Amino acid sequence: MRFSRKNLGIPYAVFLLIFVAAPLIVLVFYAFTNGQGQFTLQNLSDFFTDANTLGTLFYSFAVSFVTTAVCLLLAYPIAYILAMSELRTKSVIVMIFVLPMWINFSLRITALKEILSFLEGNLARYPFINAVIGMTYDFLPFMILPLFTTISKLDVSLREAAMDLGADNVHTFLQVTLPLSMPGIISGVSMVFLPAMTNYVVLDMLYNSTYIMGSLIGSYFAAYNWHGGSMIALILLAIICIFTLLTSNGEESTERGGALL
Repeated sequence: MRFSRKNLGIPYAVFLLIFVAAPLIVLVFYAFTNGQGQFTLQNLSDFFTDANTLGTLFYSFAVSFVTTAVCLLLAYPIAYILAMSELRTKSVIVMIFVLPMWINFSLRITALKEILSFLEGNLARYPFINAVIGMTYDFLPFMILPLFTTISKLDVSLREAAMDLGADNVHTFLQVTLPLSMPGIISGVSMVFLPAMTNYVVLDMLYNSTYIMGSLIGSYFAAYNWHGGSMIALILLAIICIFTLLTSNGEESTERGGALL
């Protein structure tokens, strides 16, 4: 039997089958069956008729959207200034922003909780603001890195050509730099928005909140309601897939500078 390079993909295919396809099949089975193993759409109906579930979904969207917006507003100026600077140590500066990620996650959130408790006293007074602060603190490096990488690779001659044609710094940024940096923005948004919808650990460690999709799914499974929890997880997975497809198409259209058109 002749060896083919295709055979190198067999271990990967087996891994995907066992750890991706099989769990997904189990998830779909529980989502569309009841306690007797019979096919039903009741779990899907319960999702769209349960006010608690829909409220948690909208709250998760709100937290994720605001967190992504704050991360983008903070990360873009930082990435832009570093990428445009001529400092030899700018890669080291970027690494400084990543260093907190090397510290244990629980330790970082616990330290943040102590700071917020000192400033606010009772963290339950401002749950939404504290959730955004915790999420931003956790995901900001994931927004900085793709933006810094994308802006660093921009062709300087395009900005110089725009300024030679009479554009000032503001118009050059809005019409050249910003559109060309869209792939980095899309990558950063994808890396922040999707995890922020399900990262219930931050909220639980700050003030024992359950107002997010990840903790809601966990509560269903903790109550041995695998069917309802599986349906929520499946719908959330569908939302994430749709969002990923939309952002992927947007990134492909701007990858070669198409956003300039």
